[in-house]
Amino acid sequence: MPDILITADSASSVDALLLQDELSGVLLRMNGDSGRASFDIEAPCVRGGFYIARDAAGALLGCAALRPLGDDASPTAELKRMYARPGSRGVGAALLAFVEAQAAAHGYRQVQLSTRRINLRAVDFYARHGYVEVAPYGKYVSAPQSVCMGKALPD
Repeated sequence: MPDILITADSASSVDALLLQDELSGVLLRMNGDSGRASFDIEAPCVRGGFYIARDAAGALLGCAALRPLGDDASPTAELKRMYARPGSRGVGAALLAFVEAQAAAHGYRQVQLSTRRINLRAVDFYARHGYVEVAPYGKYVSAPQSVCMGKALPD
């Protein structure tokens, strides 16, 4: 596996927008919804961030965001806009581990996410990394096409 460098960036940076556009295109083709409405790039984020993965030469590999789920005092974070470019082996796992470490450093006890049930690749990926189905939350309560998953973080 090549070296993967993950750094914090603005969700509205040129690189972040490029990766989010790619993710939105993939999601739109897969299920008819780009996912853009579920992530506000301008929203201030305390206890979270937007992260970009690059290879040793600086080429973009993927991205992920971490946001508080509920108010800032909540012990649960939400994983958003997770994306690894096709052919970038190990990037998804590296991003997920990085985001989980960031969540723990911010004092969260759990990470949750929502993805579409039709996105079996994502559902299987998260399950392989210890995520289990949890009760729907927020706008996903009335969205049967979505599956919400969560993982408790180690103390």
